[in-house]
This record gives sequence, structure tokens and C-alpha cells, in this order.
Amino acid sequence: MVMTAVRQDVTAADPPSAPPPAAARRRARRRTYLWSYVYLAPMMVLLLAFVVYPIMASLGYTFYKWDGIGDPSEFVGLANFRQIVNDSIFWRSLGHTFVYAAFVVPIQLVLALALALVLNNKRLRFASFYRTLFFLPVVTSAAVIGVVIQLLVSNFGDSINTLLLNLHLIHQHIDWLGDPHFAMAIIILVGIWHTFGYNLVYFLAGLQTIPDELYEAARLDGAGRIAMFRYITIPMLRAVGVVIVILAVIGTFQIFDLVQVLTSGGPFFATEVVNTYIYHLAFGGSNANAVQPDIGLASAASFIYGLLLIGFSIVQVLVLRSLARRRGAS
Repeated sequence: MVMTAVRQDVTAADPPSAPPPAAARRRARRRTYLWSYVYLAPMMVLLLAFVVYPIMASLGYTFYKWDGIGDPSEFVGLANFRQIVNDSIFWRSLGHTFVYAAFVVPIQLVLALALALVLNNKRLRFASFYRTLFFLPVVTSAAVIGVVIQLLVSNFGDSINTLLLNLHLIHQHIDWLGDPHFAMAIIILVGIWHTFGYNLVYFLAGLQTIPDELYEAARLDGAGRIAMFRYITIPMLRAVGVVIVILAVIGTFQIFDLVQVLTSGGPFFATEVVNTYIYHLAFGGSNANAVQPDIGLASAASFIYGLLLIGFSIVQVLVLRSLARRRGAS
């Protein structure tokens, strides 16, 4: 008993272990940062090789008239930029791009939020199956979807026309992808369906971060579903919603393969968007306004389009932040 008490007293009297010196802490932090950079290195290499370098190289090509064969040697200065700015087809394709975004983004976001509210219900059976089902179009290539839609329209277009004629909704047969009035509408509908799953998953992730206690407290206070959606769901989704809107707008401005496969920008430039316009300038095509492929002209168009998108993105972020501040102040 005496020996045990003595050991306890000695143990209690031992001074606490000294904290590691500052140099050791700095070395530990450096090791942590070093491994972080090691993990990021492959992605940075790929980003520099396939994004940054092509952008810088294409900026140099804007000052040359070059068909992509050999080295560029015909220096034209700012002539490519002047030609793009004075080209009505460029501004027309830019307008089509904004029209596509103006329809796709709001319709897609509203539908995605509504479906996310349904799928977020914990009492819904087979919710995981439905989520997978709605996300499947995203993992399918837009080019493959364009080919399938083209085949469907060509094979069943006459049947649809016959049905609409019998219902007296139309007075003559419609060439769905060959009519300037309907081709863009079909591209918009397919675009809404194709990328719908992205926004659905984003909204589901945002809804699952809202604590259930808020809804339970609101129910105890007698709040209905509309009131809970207005005063709980919308405010809690505001930060996530800003990111979703920005990503949705950027995604719609990248539309290319769906248009290229379905209509190639036709008929009569009715569905030409900026990305297909640039493609036709660079590699030629039936809708290109350059007789021969011109990489320099296409690079100038890409540079102008990039500047416009950067400006639009800045304005979009500033407007969304201003709206958020006003709502927070009220």
C-alpha cells in the first residue's frame, strides 16, 4: 500500500510533456502541404497541357491567316478580329446561344427543384432508383443522343405529322429539323432533358443539408408546405442555388455537339451557335462563312466569345450577390 501511494505521488509530480517545438510543427505542416501539392500535380499538368497552353497558343494564331497546315506565316494583325466583329453570322449565332440559355436554364432549374423536392421525401420508395433513372441521360454522349433523336424524327416524324393533322393542330407537314421555326425548339427540348440530371443532383445535395429539425419546428407552429418551402427551403438553398445557376448558365453556353449532330447549325443558320460557328470556321463545313478552313479566324472568334462570357459571368455574379444582400437586409 505504501509503495503504491509513493508511485502515485511520483506520477502526479511528473511535469507534463512539453509541446513539440515550433520547428517540428512547421515541418509537419510542410509535409502535409507537400502531399497536397503531390496529389494536385497530375491535374495541374493536364490542365496546363490541354487548357492553358491551347488558349495561349490560339491567342497567337489570331494574328495570322492559317489553314492549320504547316506553320503560320501570313501575318494579318487585327484583321481577323475586325472580320469577326463585322460578321452578322457571328452575332446571329451569339443570339441563338443566348436564346438557348434563356429557355434551358429557367425551365431546367424549376423542373429539377420540383423533382428534387419529391425525391428528397424519405417516405418515397425506390428513391435511389428514380435518381439513377433521371441521371442516366447525363452519362450518355450528346452526340449519341443527337443521332438517336435524328433517327426518331426521321422515322416517326410523318406519324407525328399525321396525328397533328388529324387533330387539326397543323395544316401541313412539318420538317422538324429542316424548318427554321422548329429546329431550335427541338434542340432546346433535347438540351433540357439531356443535362437535367446535373441540376437534379445539385438540388438534392442542397436539400439534404437542411436540418429536419427546422421542418419539425415549423410543423409544430402550424406552418403548411408552401410556407415551409418559402421560409425554410428557399432561404437555406440560396447559397447553393447561386452556384447551381452559374454552373447551369456556363453549361448552356458550351452547347456544341448536340447542335452539330442534329442540324450542323442549319437550316439557313437558324440553329447556328457560337461553338458550331467557330468549328465551321476552323474546319470548314456546309454552314461555314469561310470558303477555306481558317484557324486564325476561328481563334479570333473564340477569343471574342471568351471575353463576352467572362464579362457576362462577372455581371451575373454581381447581380446575384446584390439580390442576396437585398433579401438579407429585408
